[in-house]
Amino acid sequence: MKLKKGDNIIITTGKDKGKKGKIVRVLTEENKVIVEGLNMMKKHQRPKKSGEKGTMKNIEMPLHASNVMMLDPKTGKATRLGKKKVGGKMVRIARKSNQEI
Repeated sequence: MKLKKGDNIIITTGKDKGKKGKIVRVLTEENKVIVEGLNMMKKHQRPKKSGEKGTMKNIEMPLHASNVMMLDPKTGKATRLGKKKVGGKMVRIARKSNQEI
């Protein structure tokens, strides 16, 4: 998977299409990513003690990696990723602007 934690991305499909965010966690086995503040779902929590009320929490759900794209550092638009050898070291580059990420 080419995406990493901390990458700035844009969602290309689904209910949050067009929204931008930062990757919080990458689930490599499932090929999914969790984006900060996007793809939220309400989770009902039971009361832990008697007499206490139950609560509802908003949690971020994973998105499939194919539904997100990297943001180009130069233009701020969606771009594909590539790799390039610079000084004996492989670096990720944005395909649109050919800049290092």
